[in-house]
Amino acid sequence: MLGTLLKKLEDILHFAGCLGLVTVVVLVNADILLRLFFNEPVQFQFEFTELYLMPALATLSLSRVFRDGGHLALDFVPEHLPGFLGKAIAKLRLLLPATFFGAVTYMSGTFAFHAFSQGDVEFGVIDWPLGWAYSVVPLGCGVLALRLLYDTFQKEVREPTP
Repeated sequence: MLGTLLKKLEDILHFAGCLGLVTVVVLVNADILLRLFFNEPVQFQFEFTELYLMPALATLSLSRVFRDGGHLALDFVPEHLPGFLGKAIAKLRLLLPATFFGAVTYMSGTFAFHAFSQGDVEFGVIDWPLGWAYSVVPLGCGVLALRLLYDTFQKEVREPTP
């Protein structure tokens, strides 16, 4: 059941990340065309893209892409080793990044919490609340950490397919 919930959450976040990409494309092209033909830029495009959409693009799809085996990897240990040592190394290959992304989740979550509690704002054409902008990083990294932990404690450690 946990696997199914995690899969649905990953799919939702991936969809949101893809929607963010489409939004970036539409906004940047609208800005270019409006500047070119009417000398009127889309005033909020730069800040919205920089503060909200780019972090969403970078983090929301992390777990789904890992689940699908879409990340690049540098392997310095053979992929499949026999026996207990092989199983231990396979689990360690998931636990170490889970620890890293857990730490990123904690630190970025703390940063986002402080931005919310302090009411941090980026001043511009629109005053952008920064807590919402920062919250996508711990969300995306946290789900990836959960995926790595989930995969670690499955009966057979699943290696992502290339």
